[in-house]
Amino acid sequence: MLNIRLFSGSSNVLLTEKIGERIGIKLSEAILNKFSNNETSVQIKESVRGKDVFILQSGYIGVNNHLMELLIMINACKNASSARITAVLPYMPYSRQSKKDNNRVPITAKLVADLLHIAGANHIITMDLHASQIQGFFNVPVDNLLSEPCHISWIKKNISKWEEITIFSLSVSSAERVANMANTIKVRFGLIYVERKEASEQIIVIGDVVSRTAVIFLDIIDNCDLVISSVKRLMEVGASGVYVIATHGMLSERLMKEVDDSIITKLVVTNTICQEKYVKQSDKITCLDVSVIFAEAIRRIHYGESVSCLYNNLLA
Repeated sequence: MLNIRLFSGSSNVLLTEKIGERIGIKLSEAILNKFSNNETSVQIKESVRGKDVFILQSGYIGVNNHLMELLIMINACKNASSARITAVLPYMPYSRQSKKDNNRVPITAKLVADLLHIAGANHIITMDLHASQIQGFFNVPVDNLLSEPCHISWIKKNISKWEEITIFSLSVSSAERVANMANTIKVRFGLIYVERKEASEQIIVIGDVVSRTAVIFLDIIDNCDLVISSVKRLMEVGASGVYVIATHGMLSERLMKEVDDSIITKLVVTNTICQEKYVKQSDKITCLDVSVIFAEAIRRIHYGESVSCLYNNLLA
């Protein structure tokens, strides 16, 4: 793969290195610095003229710095005559701001899409977008990869009698996707619904969970209040144990303490966001490596092969 260049921003170097190892290339060198006034400085240290460039940058802590860093790296490669520039966003920043749900509220995900295009990105790779309509915000092709193969593999290897579990969605908006996942491995599907009346709220469980292991699936976790309340409710109605699986784990000291003090059996996240610090702090946290999915997607895009077909092998 002599015509490819893989760069990493500062947000998730470990994931980029794993992707590089899987496709058999070294990370290309770029110097990332800050000026005294905190402006971002980027220098691409090797030729990218006529090359197929992939730049990986996620974002959680310091998201605005990471986004600006990515935009400058893309623009630097564009000005250096790259043949194509693909922005690899394992977690797309501002993806939860994808609709106008109040007066005078911006659709910030659309703004981010415009900025990436203006900077010079010709292609976008991301994973488990919070809302599928975000793909329509871009004027360039978007590959929204699925973490589903990694989650299914973990469930089959780590949950005893996994054939008898019930997978729950925490929202109506994600119900179709979670139902498809349940259908893929032929297990039962359920929905957890929060009914709010004036100052009170009631958690309603729809689905068979008595004497079964429940798995709550969601794309992003950064606040455990609803999750822990849902776990308690599932146990009250007869669940034998509850696992929580999320693609993008926005872990923090507060969230870690809430998980450790809760009756959650296990919280499973992926390394779309760097989790190294927090995984070491708790036995209840497991981090899945999604580098195999990104590496295969990058290889297929570079050679002009179908990306959708990669799931046939991963789910086999």
